[in-house]
Amino acid sequence: MYITITRQHMGQTFSQSSGDFVEYLEKENQGVPHEQREPFFDQQQDRIAPGTVVKEIDANTDRLKQHEPKFYSLTINPSKRELAAIQNDPAKLKQYVREVMKDYASAFYRKQPVQVDQLKYFAKIEHERTYSGRDREIRENRPYRGQIAKLHNDLAKVDRGEIHGNPKQIQRDIDRLYKQMPHQQNGKPIEEGMKKPGSQMHVHIVMSRKDVTNRLSLSPGSSYRESEATLNGQKVKRGFRRDEFFEKAEKTFDRLFKYDRNYVESYNARKTLDKDPKRYFAKLVGLPTSQRTVALKLLAKTGAKVPIPKIPTSKVAMVRKTIVQLQKSLAQAKKSSSIEI
Repeated sequence: MYITITRQHMGQTFSQSSGDFVEYLEKENQGVPHEQREPFFDQQQDRIAPGTVVKEIDANTDRLKQHEPKFYSLTINPSKRELAAIQNDPAKLKQYVREVMKDYASAFYRKQPVQVDQLKYFAKIEHERTYSGRDREIRENRPYRGQIAKLHNDLAKVDRGEIHGNPKQIQRDIDRLYKQMPHQQNGKPIEEGMKKPGSQMHVHIVMSRKDVTNRLSLSPGSSYRESEATLNGQKVKRGFRRDEFFEKAEKTFDRLFKYDRNYVESYNARKTLDKDPKRYFAKLVGLPTSQRTVALKLLAKTGAKVPIPKIPTSKVAMVRKTIVQLQKSLAQAKKSSSIEI
């Protein structure tokens, strides 16, 4: 499970309204009959019109300054393994969203606990993803595309008489490089913008900065985490406990769907990898054999070249060379975690 929280884009080139973002989220509904369109939903309602979403979000901005975000975007990205656990069922994913919003509400640090019914949010399930420059397939195909671009340039120069060369041989070299690209789909090299295969179900959530009363500000992106401040002579609790939210979100999924989460799939593991790769490696090595086998298979899907035969069976046997090697490969795995693990 990979969850992101992003504030509204601000600045002169961006609209103060949520309209552009909502319109973007309607992209999969274009050209689809009305009754087959994927609707927005919230904690109680199953079908909410895009126009209603924009109206509700834009009207719920009392006392917010022009430079302050009016809404936040959350994405919930289940892995392929997690989607398989819910049988790729949109109804189950919707059920999960409504439960995880309770975790989101409880993560706010306030004198009076925030309840889910205080949130003004609108969620939408999407079923497609396209390849971007961050994806391993695009990165690993890129050197070949660089060589192909140079050959096309050479071919044009030969045609203009600027250099000598054999056009047929250059074209054969181009064709060979296309075939040698490591990542292909339906007989074509994978490129940016191409749709990804298989189930890609995920959720976008438009979250109002203010609660349903338009009085309480709920910012998950505050610069201060859990803390207290003195305002008008009184202590005020403030902040958003992100770590708690991400960890609870995983536990909620596991509880709802009886999911056996592997260590490398956890938020705690990703955080450990970022802060202390050696500790991450030690934990990975210390897993029971069956769990370690699953972990290595999951990491392999991200493109991490984990030296499986060289992994020792005890922490005592770890050597520095292996640790350094894994630090590099696992760092690359982390970049792909939103897609594979």
